[in-house]
Amino acid sequence: MKLKPLGRTDLRVTEICLGTMTWGSQNTEAEGHAQIDMALDAGINFMDTAEIYAVPRSPETSGRTEEIIGNWFKKTGKRDQWILASKVAGGPVDFIRNGTRTSGKTLREAFEASLSRLQTDYIDLYQIHWAGRGSYNFDGSWTYQPHKQDTADALANIEDMLETLGALVKEGKLGHVGVSNETTWGMAQWLRIAEARGLPRIVSVQNEYNLLRRHFDLDLAELSHHEDVGLLAYSPLAGGLITGKYFDGQMPKGSRGDYQKSFWRLNEQSEAAGKQYLALAERHGLDVSQMAIAFALTRPFMTSVIIGATSTAQLANAIAAHKVTLSPELIAEIDAIHRRYPRTV
Repeated sequence: MKLKPLGRTDLRVTEICLGTMTWGSQNTEAEGHAQIDMALDAGINFMDTAEIYAVPRSPETSGRTEEIIGNWFKKTGKRDQWILASKVAGGPVDFIRNGTRTSGKTLREAFEASLSRLQTDYIDLYQIHWAGRGSYNFDGSWTYQPHKQDTADALANIEDMLETLGALVKEGKLGHVGVSNETTWGMAQWLRIAEARGLPRIVSVQNEYNLLRRHFDLDLAELSHHEDVGLLAYSPLAGGLITGKYFDGQMPKGSRGDYQKSFWRLNEQSEAAGKQYLALAERHGLDVSQMAIAFALTRPFMTSVIIGATSTAQLANAIAAHKVTLSPELIAEIDAIHRRYPRTV
């Protein structure tokens, strides 16, 4: 398992990161603990969670995943074997902090609550789950309207949160800062304000990246390269769509599409593209899930690919993708499909 630098820090994280968002909804605590054990045995040292997990988000499940992880830490005493990342909700959520946008004050409240649930006294990487001003990246929205934003307010919110994050770093409770579902402009502002004010520099961005959604290849990739802000890619299987299990009207019981009901990635274009990638994997004798993850691992801006599973069999298959090498000819075929379907979700 390769180790990658986390931004401009001394931390080295595994190229595969353990995702956790189903623990406490689709998965029991025992199943979550079994996945942590399996990932650790496979050499993974990086785990990502969030205050809003488990999904789908609800007052009943919010915080439950962090509690499951915290119970594993307490039971095993192996907190020191993990680089732990969590996230604070950015924009308003009706059942979190009275539906207010995250500020410096409420970020501290959220951080301390996460420490308690995780049963730890520090978090290695704390990320803003999505920007309070909105984002192109979170739900596949085509309706994001940045021209309606108040620039001064957006910048003041970033600075306010950075002040609190800087204080948490000084207190020894926080290692590093990251963002998620962020835009190129947003990342540039986080970097600019941090440099001007002597505040923590963002080390990573956690955005979606998969065969069906590759717009990180554009301006975000350029910023990532020049500023050493690597991608933590979530949903490398496009919510499972790339596996083919939703094709031709299928909706397997217990799947994410069935569980969440509103599966926005599934449409006529994404299904057509997905079928092309599935056929490509079959022609080359590859498991399509492993091909998708292995492709993400080839990207020059990739720090770590976040994999999630609802069974240990799925998790084992996903972890094994780091051993798969894609030929230049296969990557060229992937790019040819991408040119025909540049954005499908």
